[in-house]
Amino acid sequence: MSVDLKEQYDKIFRYCYFRVRDKSLAEDLTQETFLRFLEIRKKQDIEKELHYLYTIAGNLCADSYRRKSTEELTDDIPDNSDHEDDILTGVALSGAMRKLSTEDREIIMLRYINEVPVGTLSKMYSVSRFSMSRRISRILAELKKDLNEKEG
Repeated sequence: MSVDLKEQYDKIFRYCYFRVRDKSLAEDLTQETFLRFLEIRKKQDIEKELHYLYTIAGNLCADSYRRKSTEELTDDIPDNSDHEDDILTGVALSGAMRKLSTEDREIIMLRYINEVPVGTLSKMYSVSRFSMSRRISRILAELKKDLNEKEG
């Protein structure tokens, strides 16, 4: 399997942005991820390229988090009342996502935002495909339950 790097670039950026919550830092980490990936790719044939890309990105994000001393708070809520339902849904979903463990949030983001296949996720987390599918189902059930409780 050969990974289309142009196709994966935006996905790796979203992954980094999800982890660090800073656009310019996420851009830098994405660039560094691909530089390291291409350097290693020259030296050896990488069998699990997609897994390797996410591993590099995850490690770089973790390193940047350790180096980060303070975090700026910003208000990114749009000032348009036409989008009130979208905002309320986003707030409810955000609250439900915060209740999940960091690893569960990451799995959901990778699976449904970056469209990483279950097989690749199972390799990334060193579990079987079946186990990963069950875990995703459990996480989605937790989110659904939490959102239904907030509605009612």
